[in-house]
Amino acid sequence: MSDMADLPVQLPEAPRSAAAGRARFFNSGNAFNIKLPPVPAADFAAVLAEAEAPGARTGLYACDQAGALGCPFPATTPLMLARYARIRPGETLALDLTATGLIVHALRGRGDAGDFTWDAGDIFLLPGGPAALHASEDTLLWIVTDEPLLALDAARPGPVPLAPVHYPAPEIERQLAILADCTTNPGTSGLAVIFSSDTLEAARNLTPVLTLSLNTLPPGDAQPSHRHNSAAVTLVLQGDRCYSTIGDQRCLWTPGTTLVTPPGEPHSHHNGGAVQARFLIVQDGGLHYHARTMGFAFLDR
Repeated sequence: MSDMADLPVQLPEAPRSAAAGRARFFNSGNAFNIKLPPVPAADFAAVLAEAEAPGARTGLYACDQAGALGCPFPATTPLMLARYARIRPGETLALDLTATGLIVHALRGRGDAGDFTWDAGDIFLLPGGPAALHASEDTLLWIVTDEPLLALDAARPGPVPLAPVHYPAPEIERQLAILADCTTNPGTSGLAVIFSSDTLEAARNLTPVLTLSLNTLPPGDAQPSHRHNSAAVTLVLQGDRCYSTIGDQRCLWTPGTTLVTPPGEPHSHHNGGAVQARFLIVQDGGLHYHARTMGFAFLDR
């Protein structure tokens, strides 16, 4: 028998629509072993020198290590982008950044942002979107935004909508049957189908930020106590004499019940009945995988 962790991505057997054809399936053995490059410790002295050079143009100078991070968009860390902005005397820097906001520190110079003027040493916040920064003196600014976070949420820069994806119930049952013929290893977090799509296959998510899994527990079995930094919203689908422990609480299962597991909280799942338990879990796991902060760990191993 194959180990679940060694299975390749699974495609639908006979999709009857374009939405069904986009479906991709992973499992609890191969969905959570994504190997992303670590976040490098970095020194952007060379970028500062370029921005400070006497002949430097008015513009932005990014502290970008997207290549080292494996990001398809500029990034200093997985969720932040830092830049220097050089503005020559009498010139204006026009910005239109896809960011929630811009944190700005004036390293030197003086100028105005339309509503106010700044001097060297000032710190200010600007909303994302169109902005114009005019300098009355030679100016060097340091700017940090959350552009990588917003780019991640859209799967690429800009507001790109996700295409419909369909996972018919018979195909889901087929995927569960594939896993029933596999073994597991001590690092496998459970027996679950992980839902993805053709465009997000590499990330193994359903959206850039959210993960969706159909978890199962055999009769009389339990998933050991564990924790992770993502929050989880659980929908109970089926189970008899099942419950979860979340922190010091015992939460009984009733089909149709929604449970919330806070981030970082120890929890376990238990099936004391005679039928397989099934529960659907949505987590903000894609965000934590990208940030390298998932922190999954079994607590009694």
